[in-house]
This record gives sequence, structure tokens and C-alpha cells, in this order.
Amino acid sequence: MSHPPTGVIAPAVAPEGPAGAGARPSPPAASAPAAPPGAPGPRRPAWREALARARAAAVTEPGRLRVIGALLAVLLLAFGALTTWQVSARKDAASAVAHRSQSLSKDAADLYSSLASANAAVTQGFLTDGPEPKATRADYTAHIEDASRLLSEVTAAGGTTATSREQLDRLHQFLPTYTSLVESARANNRFGYPLGGAYLRYANEVMQDELLAAAKLLYEAQSEQLEADYADAKAWPWAALALGVLAVAALVWAQRRSYQRTNRIFNLGLLGATVASVAVLGWLVLGHAVARSALSTSDREGAQSLRLLNQARIAVLQARTDENLTLVARGAQEVAPQEGAETDAAPAEGDGNDADATDAYETEYRERMKELKGAARSGATPQSLLGRAEARADDEAGRDPVRTAIAKVNEWQGRHTTSRAEDHRGAYDRAVQRVIAGPDSTTKSYTDVDEALGKAIEHEAAEFGSAVDDGDGFVAYLPGGAAALALLGAAGAVTGVGRRLSEYR
Repeated sequence: MSHPPTGVIAPAVAPEGPAGAGARPSPPAASAPAAPPGAPGPRRPAWREALARARAAAVTEPGRLRVIGALLAVLLLAFGALTTWQVSARKDAASAVAHRSQSLSKDAADLYSSLASANAAVTQGFLTDGPEPKATRADYTAHIEDASRLLSEVTAAGGTTATSREQLDRLHQFLPTYTSLVESARANNRFGYPLGGAYLRYANEVMQDELLAAAKLLYEAQSEQLEADYADAKAWPWAALALGVLAVAALVWAQRRSYQRTNRIFNLGLLGATVASVAVLGWLVLGHAVARSALSTSDREGAQSLRLLNQARIAVLQARTDENLTLVARGAQEVAPQEGAETDAAPAEGDGNDADATDAYETEYRERMKELKGAARSGATPQSLLGRAEARADDEAGRDPVRTAIAKVNEWQGRHTTSRAEDHRGAYDRAVQRVIAGPDSTTKSYTDVDEALGKAIEHEAAEFGSAVDDGDGFVAYLPGGAAALALLGAAGAVTGVGRRLSEYR
């Protein structure tokens, strides 16, 4: 019997399968071993684990206290920041009213007055025989210099709107044109050429259609900006007030919660935060209410009165120019007929006669007088500029100069009627003298009206400044005070909650 060699493994003999079968099948693959019971699952992301820990902590009392303290601190800091921002914005708007908008509006009105006064002065110079009086020329020069200075100042301050900038460009363009036409009119008038009057009428057209029109639009734009600044300054800070009420309510709730769990009436930290928040909220309400009242007073008794008085002064200057040009043109400028309208306009009662019905300058003069005082024989109608200005004045110091202006306008109308009657009788020289010379001339009445309106404007400007300053002290320190008290409140809330947390350590 033979044996396999030592160290040699005999090949395994596969059992015979069924007939025709191939190689024997391979054994099944081994499966992964099952995890033992209690083994940890796959690791979660870090943020999920942190969130889970936060949720677990939040259901405990210390966790809830930490959340409450954080929310109270954020709420108080947000209240302080919002209060500081909103009050600062309103304070800036009030400062713009006092130091920018009203000032620019006044400068625009003064610019209009200077231009109209220059035009009135130069037209009066053409009514005198011989060379132009030195006083009249000096008056014209002074008004043109004032207009140039005011135009430069308003331009340097910067136009607040596109309309303002457009009208400033228009004024810069046409002011040299006007002065050039005036010098041409003077040169022709000096040599006795009739062309001087034509140049003067053309210069007046440039003044009326370009310069005064642009100055009026500039004044209106600045007045609109003043109204916008008033609206911004007087707007209630509703967002800050709402957040302040929410902060105080949250603090009260936190203290009530602390009382229910500890039976302690006061938490000093939370109580201090509540006092600080109530102080900011009360200061905000009281300070803004007082400032708003003062701004409303300055608008009602100052800015609105100034607008009426400036409009009245403008109408006076236009009436004076029209009165002078009525005599310079001597009927050369007629009222342009309008389609569907009567050619002749009925003269105002006591203001001339039917011969003036088609004179363009006389018609404009009458319109200005109606605008100033209405159709009343004496006094002024409530709808007229002077009637409204008298009603708007809040004290006798403001009403007296307006009443003087009304009386002098009545006097001016009477003297103007006499001058026109002289002119229609053919006494042109006497008509001119009743306009330009003597204590009974219309020049004297015009000067008295202008001086009275100047006093009224000066008084109302002082009233405006005083009313604006009255409310400033109530909110002067509110932005900084609100920020400081909010920080103290947040610190108090954190301290109060921290004292409660210390009880769990």
C-alpha cells in the first residue's frame, strides 16, 4: 500500500454531483455581524447637538432665565437705539426749520423784494424831467447789489430741490440782461430819445416774465421745503413709542413671573430696568409733545404770517412799478384782448375812470390793490392778503403795523386816483408830481406801506425764532439720554436675572 509523500497535502476530492453538472457551487458569503445591543448610533452634526443641548437647557428654570435675560437686554438696547435715531432725525428736521429752510425762504422773499424794488426805482427815475435824480439811481443800484448778494448766498447754500436749482440758473442768466437793458434805456433817455421808454418797457418785461417769475418759483420751492421740514420735525416717533411700550410690558411680565416663583415682591435689577425704560418713554412722549407744540406755534404764528406779509410786500412793489409805468408808457401798453372776454375792464370804484380800462399797467395796478386789501373802501376784506395777515397776528405788536399798512394803502389809492384824474385832464406834469414828489405824493404812501410791512415782518420773524427755541430744551439731551438709560436698563435686566440664576448654583 502506497502513501502520499510527507508534507504534501492531497487534493480534496470533490464529491461527484449529478450527471452533467459542472463545478461545485461556492459557499454563501458571510453577512456583517449585528451591532450589539446598547451600542451608540452614527454621530450627529455639531450644530444639531448644540441645538439639542439648548432645547434641553431651555426646559429648565436656569435655562429659561438665561433666555429671558438675553431677550430683555436685546429689547432694551433696541428701544434705546431706535429712540436715539428717531429723535435725532426729528431734531435735525427742527434745526433745518430754524436755521436753513426758513432762512432760505426769507432770502428768496428778500431777493424778490430787492428785484421788484430796483424795478420800481428805475421806473420812477424816468418820470422826472432832465437827468435821473442821484437818489433814485443810488436806490436802484443798492437794490441791484442786494439782489446780487442774496442770489450768491442762496446759490452758495445750494438748491434744496431741482426747481430751486433751475430757477437760480434762470436768475443768473437774466439779471445781466435786465441791467444791460436798463442802461440802454437810460442812455437813450439822457439824450431825449423816445427809444428810452421802449427799452424800459422791454426791461420791465424781462423783470416781470423772467426775473420775478423765477424768484417767485424759487420762493415757492423754498416754502414747500420748509413745510416738508415742519412735517418731518412734527411727526410722532411711533416705532420708538411702540417698542418702548413693549419693553416696559416685557419687564413687568418678567417681574411678575419672578414674584410668582419666588414670592419676592421686587427684583432690584428688573425694577431699575423698568424705571429707566419708563423714564425714556415718558421723556420721549413729553419732550416730543412740547417740541411739536412749539413748532406748530412757530408755523401758525410765525412762518404762515411771514408768508402772507412777504406776499403783501411783493404785491406792493408790483403795484408801485405798475403805477410808474402807467405814466411812462402813457397808454402805449394796452390790455391784450382775450378770446371770449370783454376788451374793456370795468375800473375799480374810486380807482380812476373808464379811460384807464384798457391800459395794461393801470389794470395790473388795480389787480395788485385788490389782492392787497380787496374791494373794501376802508380797511381790508378778510380774504385779502392784509386782512389775513391782520387776523393771523397773535398780538397787538403784530397787528398794529398791518393796520398801519392797510390805512396807508387806502391813502395811496386816493392819491393815485387824483393823479390819474390830472393825467386825463391833460395835466401830465401835475400827475407826475402827485406820484413822485411831496408829502402828499403816492411815493410817500408807498414808502409808508413798505416800512409798516417791514416792521410787521421783523416782529413775526422774532416770534418765529422764539417759538422754535421754546421746545428745543425738552429734546436737546434726549438722544444721548435715551442711549444711556437704555444701557442702564439692559445692565439692570441682566443683573436682576443673574441674581436669580445665582440661586441655582
